[in-house]
Amino acid sequence: MKASLPPVLIVDDEKNMRLSLKTVLSDEGYGVRAAESAEQALELLAEEDFFMVITDARLGAGMSGYELLGKVHTRWPELPVLMITAYATPKLAVEAIKSGAFDYVAKPFAPEELLHALERCAERHRLLRQNAALLDRANETYRLEQIVGASTGMRELRQMIQTVSPTDARVLILGESGTGKELVAGALHCLSERRQANYIRINCAAIPETLLESELFGHEKGAFTGALKQKNGRVEEADGGSIFLDEIADMSRPLQAKLLRFLEDGTFTRVGGTQELRVDVRLIAATNRDIIEAIKQNEFREDLFHRLNVVQFRLPPLRERGQDVLLLAEHFLKHFSPSVKKPAKKISRAAQQKLAGHHWPGNVRELRNVIERALILETTDEIQPASLPDFEIETGLRKGAGGPKAVAGGSLDEMMAGFERELINGVLEQNHFSLTRTAERLKISRHALRYRMQRLNITLENEGEEESGARGEKDAPS
Repeated sequence: MKASLPPVLIVDDEKNMRLSLKTVLSDEGYGVRAAESAEQALELLAEEDFFMVITDARLGAGMSGYELLGKVHTRWPELPVLMITAYATPKLAVEAIKSGAFDYVAKPFAPEELLHALERCAERHRLLRQNAALLDRANETYRLEQIVGASTGMRELRQMIQTVSPTDARVLILGESGTGKELVAGALHCLSERRQANYIRINCAAIPETLLESELFGHEKGAFTGALKQKNGRVEEADGGSIFLDEIADMSRPLQAKLLRFLEDGTFTRVGGTQELRVDVRLIAATNRDIIEAIKQNEFREDLFHRLNVVQFRLPPLRERGQDVLLLAEHFLKHFSPSVKKPAKKISRAAQQKLAGHHWPGNVRELRNVIERALILETTDEIQPASLPDFEIETGLRKGAGGPKAVAGGSLDEMMAGFERELINGVLEQNHFSLTRTAERLKISRHALRYRMQRLNITLENEGEEESGARGEKDAPS
């Protein structure tokens, strides 16, 4: 069957003609359904999707081909109809075209003449589908510039996206929720050679397990209760383009096995079907789960992991990105300013301090919401700490409440620095950013604390004032 094309509907009251046409079209890879009357054809059209109708002008008892043409043109105006007749005259041809026929063929005809008309309809169907997809994606363009950050990890991430995008390599994106996995997947597609084709996204955790296979691979009519007509799967919609499977670790193991087979050669069968179909799709997958732990718990197939893991992207959590927090905050201020109808504001030093000291368990998504809220609430020229949340609830959501979690894949120095930065920021926040009380809590000198903060790029607005106050207390007579 021609990839991603619905079948052709043949309408003819002569059995031999139906069989002959079906053989010619099937040999060329087209899916074919046949009806012996206009009434039966209308029933099939109401139940299934077709990309073209081929009908004889005269159909014996019941409606004629011309009457069928009129009803099809009224109910399905985008569906092309090819008329075939043994009584061809210029007058009848003009009548058929005026009634909405796509083309008109006189018997006897050469198979090449019919196939040429089908190919034109197939190309028209593909163009209409691509146009609809482009309209759907008009406001969903992903650009590399949307991945904001000046930290070493983010610069390397953007470079890697540029390197991997032109290839058809499968990609596995790992990272906590809210780190920007969907942005990376979208950028990979939009920078690839497939960018003019469809980009399909499926959240495997958002679709019930019983429906996910049908959503992914489609189903035949009657495959299950409620399957009233044939439905193409999302992999067929993505033919020639890319498909992004988010939260793939939440996919059931039986469906993982079917996905594994699909990844081998691009073949699949619809739910309830027996015909093997093939598409050309680039697959990008993502998960926020610990994939190695999921494999150990027998929740994710190791062979599927290796099949997906051709190129791996590991997105760092926001708490490990240093000054990227403030860069992203400025970016979101500019982004939300037009929608909330307020001029872009600056972020005060006190607010910057509060943002830099937060742990960000919700990562970039949480920061985005915080900045939108602050822009709505702020009445002065600068974002003040009062317009930011108190982070009391968010602080209780810290990743790895028992202590900072080491990031797999990083060096020992990187993991130790991340641990130390997280610990100091947490104690600073608990002590309302007082250097004196924080140093006492950590049982180190103020000098040692300042040195560590400088090395880890942790800054405080009132550090100089507090230091002057501390010296004054020290120098005061006892």
